Amino acid sequence: MSKALRILEEAARTGEPRQLAEIAADAGVLKPSTHRILATLAELGYVTTLGGGSYTAGPRMRALAAEVVRESTGDVAAELAALRASVGQTVHLALRSGDHAVYTHKVEADQPYSMASRLGMRLPLHCTSIGKAILAHLPDSEIDEIIAALGLERRTPNTLTDPARLWADLARVRDVGYAMDDEENETTIRCLGAPVLDAKGYPVGAVSVSTVIFLLPRAELLGHAPALMATARRIGALLN
Repeated sequence: MSKALRILEEAARTGEPRQLAEIAADAGVLKPSTHRILATLAELGYVTTLGGGSYTAGPRMRALAAEVVRESTGDVAAELAALRASVGQTVHLALRSGDHAVYTHKVEADQPYSMASRLGMRLPLHCTSIGKAILAHLPDSEIDEIIAALGLERRTPNTLTDPARLWADLARVRDVGYAMDDEENETTIRCLGAPVLDAKGYPVGAVSVSTVIFLLPRAELLGHAPALMATARRIGALLN
């Protein structure tokens, strides 16, 4: 079952057709097994075979995804739009998917620049504000497993690649209620992230406010933390 779920996730991850070899490699499953599982998923309508060894999300998968978000997505989008209007910066919502997070919503700032982020993009947990907001609220054993599996890739000179420094940062996130990505994932980009928690306090995702460092001072971005955290709490209630 876990193999099938990983393969389904990889087939649908980018929203674009993916080759069998890519899906197998990213899912960590041998190509013959991946091919057999994809054939079954195609019969059930969860993936679509496009020919030439490529696959994409099928109609049943798309219908299921639409049903999952149908009731809450309008209210979630309204919350994010209100936050963007309040802070004047780009706002994201990402949901956790295994050892990474995936952007599900983006509200662009009315600014003369555009963030490189896009819906469906995967983002690492150790060097993004969304990711650190999620990590900080996971059990310690689960954090250890993620670090052991993926390591702490250096994305910029500011990335926290020392586990001790990351653990200290996560402790601070728990204390203050938000995380900061201070040019740790992309140079010139600074973000605040607040966790979206389920009814038991487990992180299902996070909301972020992102800006270019030369357009908004760090202190001014930090001033948006209360509005960010309030939005994340409301979205958590909508998703539960």
